[in-house]
Amino acid sequence: MGEDGAEAAAVARPAPWRVTGAWFATNLTAERARWPLWLPAFMGAGIGVYFWLSVEPALWIGPALLAAAIAALGASWRYGGWRWPAAVTVALTLGFAAAQFEAHSVAAPVLGHRIIGPLAGRVLVVDPLPEGSRLTIVPSSLGDLAPADLPARVRVRLRHGDGGVTPGDGVRLRVSLEPPPAPAMPGAYDFQRRAWFERLGGVGYALSAPEKFDAPAPGAIVQAIEAVRHGVTRRIRAALPGPDGAIAAALITGETHAIPPDDAGAFRDAGLAHILVIAGLHMGMVAGICFFALRALFALIPPIVLNHPTKKYAAALALLLTFLYMLLSGTTVSSRRAFVMTALALVAILLDRLSLSARALALAAVAIMLMTPDSATGPSFQMSFAAVAALVAFYEAWRGRFAAWHRGAGTLKRLGLYALGIAFTTMVTTVATAPFTVYHFNRLPLYSVAANVVAVPITGFWVMPWAIVACLLMPVHLESVALIPMSWGIDAVTAIAKGVTSWPGAVLTLPSMPAWGIAVAAAGGLWLAIWRRRWRWWGVLPLAIGLLSAGYERPPDILIAGDAKLVAVRAADGSYLPSKAKGEHATADSWTKRAAAAMGPAWPAAGLSADGLLACDGGSCRYSARGAVVTLLRDPDAFDRAQCQADLVVAPVPAWKICPGARIVDRVDAYRDGGYAVWLDAGTVRLESVRDYQGARLWSPRQHERVKVTGEGS
Repeated sequence: MGEDGAEAAAVARPAPWRVTGAWFATNLTAERARWPLWLPAFMGAGIGVYFWLSVEPALWIGPALLAAAIAALGASWRYGGWRWPAAVTVALTLGFAAAQFEAHSVAAPVLGHRIIGPLAGRVLVVDPLPEGSRLTIVPSSLGDLAPADLPARVRVRLRHGDGGVTPGDGVRLRVSLEPPPAPAMPGAYDFQRRAWFERLGGVGYALSAPEKFDAPAPGAIVQAIEAVRHGVTRRIRAALPGPDGAIAAALITGETHAIPPDDAGAFRDAGLAHILVIAGLHMGMVAGICFFALRALFALIPPIVLNHPTKKYAAALALLLTFLYMLLSGTTVSSRRAFVMTALALVAILLDRLSLSARALALAAVAIMLMTPDSATGPSFQMSFAAVAALVAFYEAWRGRFAAWHRGAGTLKRLGLYALGIAFTTMVTTVATAPFTVYHFNRLPLYSVAANVVAVPITGFWVMPWAIVACLLMPVHLESVALIPMSWGIDAVTAIAKGVTSWPGAVLTLPSMPAWGIAVAAAGGLWLAIWRRRWRWWGVLPLAIGLLSAGYERPPDILIAGDAKLVAVRAADGSYLPSKAKGEHATADSWTKRAAAAMGPAWPAAGLSADGLLACDGGSCRYSARGAVVTLLRDPDAFDRAQCQADLVVAPVPAWKICPGARIVDRVDAYRDGGYAVWLDAGTVRLESVRDYQGARLWSPRQHERVKVTGEGS
């Protein structure tokens, strides 16, 4: 071919970006029926944008953006090319506006300081714990606080039992309460934000036993439901004392706080934590057992079965019973999602229509995000929907193959296919939830397939049927007849969990992923789950990038607690060396969890640490790493002022007079800004505080902690 022919061929060959665009447009057009499934994802992205902001937006911004997006959608309705971009914009702004509305609608006073004094109020929730219990109280008086400053709710821990109180009781007791604690470090779990949306204005413990008094009869249906839940939980634990009763209560009433930490940890590390959380497995079993039992019952009555649509009657009653189970379970995010999907399947029976699982899941996501937008940022929502979305996508692709395998299969083959289905289900859900597991919990169970293949059949065919029978027998006080055999299955599942976690390398501990990593992984997972054509496999790339992003983040070299009394430095082996060996366990656990590191020995009284990075004397320590030097003050009276010549000075006392002109993080800074994370690099020091991480949001108060004793006995 001559030069002219080569030039003509080059001109005729389309540009790569045109080829890519055409390929993308072809696939997108072919998947048109799946487009609506992306709307919940964009709604969730809008919610994420609201919580990502570092400054609270003006209240009018959300409604204004939503109104503008709706107007744009109406204007573009005649133009097909602009209709879907406008719909996406509506979904984004709807999520943003819903989150902003919820954040302002739940606003309530938050304590600005610690209060030690008398509390009177109405008990809203009683949570049993492995030791003692926890009361959520709507206060009518607290110390000398004015009525306008009273929190909407406070949470008080009782060290022994529950004091005989039930939801709805009026109580008086003496308490020590303080504002909800800030995150232990930048990026750590933000209890202040959770407390804001739960309307918790103070947390603490009781200094006296609660004294009940006659309170006005509450008319709230929520409180009546809580009273029923508490009564059922108490009867279950009375019939089954110990861990079995706590797990049985978790499966029936959703009350998980009483499960001993060792048992809860074993379930989590074996990949069986989903058994303890009422979700699709439990809701599906309850609906299925009720539906088929009712159909069998109707079949025994010829006048009914011959003259009435008993299938629809069974579906309607099963829907009612499933709804009652959701209320009994505490209406958690996972139980609400499971109920919506189960309800859609039962309604489809009533309407003689097939239920579309993917659309049912999308509808459930939209419903929950509209009701409680903040839940979309939590692990329950994210892991629940990720698992179900992956399963729906998997079985959409494999439904025909599984149906072919079941045709003509004998009993043994069906049992084998059932075990294979559990294995596939576990593998799919493990991969789908892995990014969220790493992001929120820093732990990834490696033997979950083996554990689930054995534990799920026991739960589905033994434990849950007995749970339903126990609920039916409670009105006649015969629940023990069912709870005892139920406990046998619980013992078996617990033994499986503990056995699997004892295997070598049962859990992989990983550092926390950055926020951008979880967002990229979620986008990749959605791409895989929503599309049907082969281009869906491109979602593996962002999913893998998101999972690997945990390795991109370098853990802090120094961590400083919110009171500056606990400081930890990173050793050469990656562990953290704390300034003191005892105390502040929750803070230290949070630090090591996020970095996937161990907590090493405390600083030496004098001399060098094992790696030589930390040199201590009586008054201070000097930490040298990455070309920077940090002075860690211990005793101001024995402190050598020459050590102020460092890149940073960290002190548990006000230090601006001790080291004038030096760069300092002291007790005043920590009280004002919360905990600090410090990175050292090439002789430079980068600081980030909890205040920087939280930003100026509704749930991040800017108050100094101080102790105030009020009321009687002050």
